[in-house]
Amino acid sequence: MSDSDDKRSGIRSAARIGGATVALITMAVAFTGMGLFMWNMGRDMGTMTASVVQMGKDVSDMGRNMRGMAANMNLMADSMVHGQARMGDDFARVRVGMEAMTGNIADMSRDMTALNHNIAGMTERIHNMSVDMRQMNQSMAVMTNAMGHMGNDINRFSNPQRMMPFVP
Repeated sequence: MSDSDDKRSGIRSAARIGGATVALITMAVAFTGMGLFMWNMGRDMGTMTASVVQMGKDVSDMGRNMRGMAANMNLMADSMVHGQARMGDDFARVRVGMEAMTGNIADMSRDMTALNHNIAGMTERIHNMSVDMRQMNQSMAVMTNAMGHMGNDINRFSNPQRMMPFVP
């Protein structure tokens, strides 16, 4: 009867160790999957940051071009004033429209500059988020490593005779 009890105790112990091993392997796979997901997300955020930076540069160039265009339009409006004396009321109406358009283009240039500043701020925030994601990935790696060590320690405690060097 004692031999039968020892076999049952051994089977229960093996089942417990097997269950703990399966749970630890499942946790390690889950942490590894999460780490890969976070790493890919960080890489994608880096790519998106580069795209937003380029978009900011393009908007900045566009704003400069719009300011130059506004200056050219003002020069053209001044030329229209000088020619108005000879050409009459028709050019007076054209001049008014050109001034309105010049004002609109100047407003648009200011809006483009403001958009450039907003995109620059967004770029910085995305960069900070990418740094946070990288730190989180590193923390996940450390946590996965700690879980592996903890699994090893749990294995030792569940089978204490393995911790004694003189017992085979």
